[in-house]
Amino acid sequence: MKTAIIYYSRHHENTKQVLDVIAAKHGVTLLDATKTKYFDLTEYDLIGLASGIYYSKFHKSVLEFAEENLPMDKRVFFLYTYGVKKESYTRAIEAVTSQKGAEVVGAFGCLGFNTFGPFKLIGGIAKGHPDRDECNDAVRFYETLIKTR
Repeated sequence: MKTAIIYYSRHHENTKQVLDVIAAKHGVTLLDATKTKYFDLTEYDLIGLASGIYYSKFHKSVLEFAEENLPMDKRVFFLYTYGVKKESYTRAIEAVTSQKGAEVVGAFGCLGFNTFGPFKLIGGIAKGHPDRDECNDAVRFYETLIKTR
């Protein structure tokens, strides 16, 4: 199964840490949404959209990349890191993928070290995350997606 994951990961590179573990084990194509504006995804069987969470949603570069590049009727999944657990961070990206007729096959979220805004004043939250267990959980999540093709 050919997989591409479009991501945004800055500050502490939490999301990229998780993606690197998946890519090392499964050889997926990783595309930084800030460096790749256009990419033909038609040959990919599974497309991941990954980001840290900014103001309760995926980073705008991932949203814009999906709007411009996501082909119609693809299988997609979401992966994200956050500082504070909340009910749902995927609403905005779900709206984009829905417009493209995508089949959302899963979502995975885990803690990520966060020093954004007021959290910087207290030295950050979720220190040490994502940890090895969370990265391994992300790999297992991805493996369930490729097994249920």
